[in-house]
Amino acid sequence: MTPLLLKNVHVVDPVAGRNGKFDILVENGRIARVGRDLPAGSAQVVELPSGCVVTPGLIDIHVHLREPGQEHKETIATGTQSAVAGGFTAVACMPNTDPINDNASVTQFILKRAADVGVARVYPIGAVSIGQNGEQLTEIGDLRNAGCVAITDDGRPVATSLLMRRALEYASMFNIPVIDHCEDPTLKAGGSAHEGAVAAMLGIKGIPNAAESIWVERDVSIAEMTGAHVHVAHMSARQSLRAVRAGKERGIRVTAEVTPHHFVLTDEALRSNGGYDTNTKMNPPLREAADRDAMIEGLRDGSIDVIATDHAPHHADEKALEFDRAPFGIVGLETAVPLCLDRLVHAGVIGLPRLVELLSANPARVLGLPGGTIREGDPADLTILSPDTPVTIEAKSLRSKSKNTPFDGWTLKGAVAATMVGGRTAYVNESILRGWPAVGETRK
Repeated sequence: MTPLLLKNVHVVDPVAGRNGKFDILVENGRIARVGRDLPAGSAQVVELPSGCVVTPGLIDIHVHLREPGQEHKETIATGTQSAVAGGFTAVACMPNTDPINDNASVTQFILKRAADVGVARVYPIGAVSIGQNGEQLTEIGDLRNAGCVAITDDGRPVATSLLMRRALEYASMFNIPVIDHCEDPTLKAGGSAHEGAVAAMLGIKGIPNAAESIWVERDVSIAEMTGAHVHVAHMSARQSLRAVRAGKERGIRVTAEVTPHHFVLTDEALRSNGGYDTNTKMNPPLREAADRDAMIEGLRDGSIDVIATDHAPHHADEKALEFDRAPFGIVGLETAVPLCLDRLVHAGVIGLPRLVELLSANPARVLGLPGGTIREGDPADLTILSPDTPVTIEAKSLRSKSKNTPFDGWTLKGAVAATMVGGRTAYVNESILRGWPAVGETRK
């Protein structure tokens, strides 16, 4: 692989304390040097267009790749191609596949398929309970040894407080977190949207905030009792954020993530396209404006650790069902960066370094993953952003196998220019980076 010198590029790497012009030398797929006025030697020199920014590779810790068993929705190949197009060099995939990733053989299958595809790094997350049935713990040690980086019954809550306690105790022995989909099934009770005025007007059964926040309070308390690390998935309710803040203040090992759709949209989106648009149906549901604003404040003040997409592809035929029968979830890998840049950075909510923390440094920290910083000797996983480039989201053009997004037709300010994984160009937007050199294997 020909060495590559990114010359005098704007680097934003909060872990390393960099926010300015640097050179980055990539050799043999790794970061050889980071500094100023580096000699080119035999390296191919690349200068980026004005306004482009180089960051550590973005990491999405909440993705549904659907393989094995649901390849009509997504595959590891299409999901990772969607990831690199969205600027993500690595993804952590949820276990609710078919069969469920509740044993080492499924974990090994996922890792082998990801290696064969060779697009983005894939980190499997194993199930908490066998079959995600909420009854018997999986062999957590076997899952960890096979390559799982966390455990969760995502799509379902960890069923009982006792099971959550045991999961946290055993997970802490292997230094991995338990990620919980916080939801009281008895309060959800067949609901399809946020319990509020919009759902009432549309005649849709609602899901109250308390269905989420009660479970968060439970998990924070059990994490305090066990001293283990609990991570709250796709937080949406302001009461949940209050519980997370209180836990952090008491020194409890609790972290939390929020999705772009929960800090951009509200339940008013259910009225779009004549109402009952199933691309606005997700779990947890889109909440009211006070909840959306609380998520934004949590991103601003540091209470929320991670932005994750909860990329949940579904076939068009499934989303074409009636609202209460259609599955929950939307795709998010290719829309996350434009939404974050437009609605957070350009809106003045947070700066670019904080966004890199939320999308790279903190995801690596929460799951104990490589990356999150540009460090000499590490694999050259880099994301190149063009924050001022306008982007119009076109569902039909998404690289994901599924196209279920509520953001079709939106024009936003901020684009992904290129993604490098292990020094190879995994994605390049040639309208921004004309003449970008083919480094390793290029996928357009």
